[in-house]
Amino acid sequence: MQIQSNFSLQKLNSFGFLSYAEYFVSVENELELSNAIEFATHKNIPWQVLGSGSNVVLQDFLPGLTIQMSILGKKLVSESAMHFYIDCGAGENWHDFVRWTIEEGYPGLENLALIPGTTGAAPIQNIGAYGAEAASMIDSVEVLDTKSLQKTQSITEVDLNTQQSWQVIPKEECEFAYRDSIFKRDLQAYVVTQVRFAIPKKWQANLSYAELANYFLENKSPSAQEIFDAVVTIRSQKLPDPTLLGNAGSFFHNPIVDLATYTQLKEKFTNLVSYPAPDLLGEKQFKLAAGWLIDQCGLKGYRVADCGVYEKQALVLVNYGAAKGSEMLDLANHIKQTVFEKFGVLLSQEPINLP
Repeated sequence: MQIQSNFSLQKLNSFGFLSYAEYFVSVENELELSNAIEFATHKNIPWQVLGSGSNVVLQDFLPGLTIQMSILGKKLVSESAMHFYIDCGAGENWHDFVRWTIEEGYPGLENLALIPGTTGAAPIQNIGAYGAEAASMIDSVEVLDTKSLQKTQSITEVDLNTQQSWQVIPKEECEFAYRDSIFKRDLQAYVVTQVRFAIPKKWQANLSYAELANYFLENKSPSAQEIFDAVVTIRSQKLPDPTLLGNAGSFFHNPIVDLATYTQLKEKFTNLVSYPAPDLLGEKQFKLAAGWLIDQCGLKGYRVADCGVYEKQALVLVNYGAAKGSEMLDLANHIKQTVFEKFGVLLSQEPINLP
């Protein structure tokens, strides 16, 4: 484990922001992770974990220790009559992992293809796309509990002779919700090191998302590989390649509103783009298309210096070259305010701000 100082993070965030970490280390196993946090604790400095940097907004300087999660490895660990159980290290590239599951004969994650980031981010964000969410396939999450929490007796603790504890948190205790989990609510309480997936053996094509269903109008029984390829094609057409144009994918969540708000908006904006959302305590809810809201405000293609709204998808903010994280947040706040003034709906940001 090599700790470096004044380390450039420009190549470690998909926006391509020029940012420097006061201290930086890449950890490849649990012991190195524990040692890294002990280093920060000993020096009394803050620390933060960075995956592939695909869902973060970095400031010019990150004080303390930035820990890059590089724990790799993926394998089938067991199977039951109903499921394949697969472990994947938090540092594995998510898209490559999805492709590997299909190639190995464990289909089920294909709707989540080409989502940028690492596998460790999947439970944190409860990533989702095209009618699927990671939570539906997660069995449990292995974490470093930095506060040595003992939530329930169903959590298995493994002592590695450190002040921290290693735990396996069952899916039921992860409190998964729309782009949310217990891991996201306090990024330093838990550090995800490995995810165990439960992939159903009885596979069924998920074409619930309209755009994907339309893609297969002439093929009513697509294979998992065909759905994987279709998702890659659709996403590639809608979203810019971060290696060519810095971005973090969708910058805003699709807001969820109650029936009364939806009805009022629908009466005023008859072409409102929305989808039914899971009911909350028996109350109907609707998910609004954030990209449509932004587009209706005339902000698609809007640009301030090197920060802009992508011309092909208003949900995506892009760095045209030399933008700073603070400038991108200023643009995001302008978008939020403009949408709120027109629709009375407050957008929430998806990428995490560091520090």
